[in-house]
Amino acid sequence: MSQHHVVIGAGPVGRHIAELLAERGDRVTVATRSGRDTGLRGVTHVALDASDAAALTRVTEGATALYNCANPGNYTQWEQVWPPLATSLLTTAERTGAVYAITGNLYPYGPVDGPMRPDLPDAATDHKGILRARLWADARAAHEAGRIRAVEVRAADYVGPGTGANGHITRVLPAALQGKAVSMIGRTNLPHSFTEVLDVARTLVAAADDHGSHGRTWMVPSNEPRSQRQVVTEMLASAGKPPVTVRRLPAGMLRALGLVSPMMREISDMSYQWTAPYVIDDSESRARFGIEPTPWDEVCRRTVAGLRA
Repeated sequence: MSQHHVVIGAGPVGRHIAELLAERGDRVTVATRSGRDTGLRGVTHVALDASDAAALTRVTEGATALYNCANPGNYTQWEQVWPPLATSLLTTAERTGAVYAITGNLYPYGPVDGPMRPDLPDAATDHKGILRARLWADARAAHEAGRIRAVEVRAADYVGPGTGANGHITRVLPAALQGKAVSMIGRTNLPHSFTEVLDVARTLVAAADDHGSHGRTWMVPSNEPRSQRQVVTEMLASAGKPPVTVRRLPAGMLRALGLVSPMMREISDMSYQWTAPYVIDDSESRARFGIEPTPWDEVCRRTVAGLRA
């Protein structure tokens, strides 16, 4: 029997979720501020301010799941944008009974010593990590109180089609594809986990469907860690292009730039991710959901094709 799902956001994760759900025959509504059409057959699009709980509730009434794939693009505005948006999503989930499925990231953990696992505490001290940790804590508390059903999946840095300028790798790939040298944050030779956006969508859909998985966080199955230099080189190779020079942008330089640029200050706060190994342990998710990451050579091809498109 066809079910109804509401997806907030039409970025790479939201679009992939909508596509997966539509392909299996479910009804899907994608809500964005602009109401822009994703081009997906059978998917309904609505223009909506998701921080308006009354409007969001009207759209979500009767839905099986509500997917939070929102991604406020301006780092400097997170404290203003996220709290009312998250409150509206929680309120809507409680009013409608829809499963609240959250697209999370690794920020809540803060700097770590060893692989990140779901059982690690959310110990971030930077304001973005604290904010994201609080958003999940609020959802988990509502779940434990029996007010909603919630689950969050956490992904490493995105690769794959649609990531564009917001992806750490894809922001430099256009220049690299033209044979130009590129600059990457921090150390370029350390192991780092990267997650294909399709796999984020696959895991979130599986988690929303699996009621036994609710009330906790899960890691998105991802390929073996690779250094920044290695990823750029392998992406280029998939396009038949030779390696380029990958320069290091030191954390100290980011801090200096942050004295005059609010955006660079925000990026500098997260530079710890690139000064030590930053990898995930996704073994629980693989075992629970039976999901393996998209093969890396395919990830490379999809990423480059997405940029060229």
